[in-house]
Amino acid sequence: MDIRMPAEALSGSWADTRSARDALVAEGAAVVGAVLEVLCDERSPVDWTVSADVLRRIGAPALLPLADASAAAESPEVARRTAWTLGRLEVEDQGVYEQLLSHAHPRVRGNALYAFQSRGAEAARFADRLIPLLGDPEPEVRQRAVRAFSAIGAGAVPGLRRVRQEPATGTGIRSGALEALADIGGPAALGGADLEAWRRLARIKRLGEAPHGMHLCGSWYAVPTDDQDAVLNAFDLGEPEPVTLRAGEAAWNQDRHGWDRSLPHGACARVFVSPVLDGWTLVFGDTSQDTHRIDAAEDAEEVLADVVRTRCIDLSRRFGAAHWYGMSCGDGWTAWCIAEVGEVVRHYDAFDAEEKGDEGPSHPCESGYLLPHEDGFPEDAFDGVDPSDSAAFAAHCHALKVELEIPDTCYANDIAARLSVDPGALGADTGISGHGVLALTACGREHGHPAGALPV
Repeated sequence: MDIRMPAEALSGSWADTRSARDALVAEGAAVVGAVLEVLCDERSPVDWTVSADVLRRIGAPALLPLADASAAAESPEVARRTAWTLGRLEVEDQGVYEQLLSHAHPRVRGNALYAFQSRGAEAARFADRLIPLLGDPEPEVRQRAVRAFSAIGAGAVPGLRRVRQEPATGTGIRSGALEALADIGGPAALGGADLEAWRRLARIKRLGEAPHGMHLCGSWYAVPTDDQDAVLNAFDLGEPEPVTLRAGEAAWNQDRHGWDRSLPHGACARVFVSPVLDGWTLVFGDTSQDTHRIDAAEDAEEVLADVVRTRCIDLSRRFGAAHWYGMSCGDGWTAWCIAEVGEVVRHYDAFDAEEKGDEGPSHPCESGYLLPHEDGFPEDAFDGVDPSDSAAFAAHCHALKVELEIPDTCYANDIAARLSVDPGALGADTGISGHGVLALTACGREHGHPAGALPV
């Protein structure tokens, strides 16, 4: 094969190019330049993953040429291709990446940090070399350094704590080390002085914090009370840690969306209990008992509905009323449950409504809305309309709604806005008193807070 013409050799499917890729890898450094040219050519017929595979397997000889190409990349696509390849080279010693940590271009420094991050605990011996990147002038590089230390894990903790104890170390590096420690082990990884500093900063931030709309994905309860201790007791929560709204929201979303299966109780260790918002206390998350019961069920949806009904009944007996709301940012799921004085008066789940029907009659708060499972348009409403033309489709939909007087569809946040408080619409006009807390469930009291840094 003519190694001067890798584009021709690498054209074809992944399976068809196997022998050509193997042959180019065997040539090593001699073909790096030519294959790299193909990788960076967005007009090339060669799938970029094919040329990337060759360079990745060639390994160390491709390191500096890829670094130069990454630094010189003028398009986001070329930057993505070179970064992906550079961070995944097959090398015997990952120490070859050290020379890139001081590269002039931040993209290359970030690529090198990814290489150490991908090795996880194996990269612990390079921790001291990575520490300066925690104070890098570029925010994206600093964040990549934090992620690298998080991947290294416990092996990085001694070095990071040492940095925190050295006042002469740059402020940026010391604050980065604090974030990395929190990301590795949560509050448990922080030393006493650091934890107290975090708490002191949180107190200061709470004094001037203005309510803001929260990102809603998951479920929460609402009870009309300002008795936080009673709410903690009702949910069997302990060790409340005062936090800002921002930190509480981040914890809820982080725990809800965490996929690290090495932390079996990461999703059931803590709950965010809000300050009093327009007379209501909101509880984001579930108790350990409720979470494990749902997770262990063969029919999780049915058990969820039973858990919610039971919880709302108990809460309404204690507080006079209790609501539960659910929303998903991914698939359009939404639901709500309304209980008054020990009785569920309405339970609605958009995904079950057509098949199983609603529990209880429609509630006055739903008046003037279509429910999510209802379609108010005639069968032929969109005949001849191209759904791929989003602008035209939206315009046609709006015109029909106006012409036929079709109501808007309601979701859990709309119901919450009418009955209690919509956490997605908090703002300057929201009445707020007290402070929110992150409180531990039974699992949290046994296993501690989930790992992960939280904003203050």
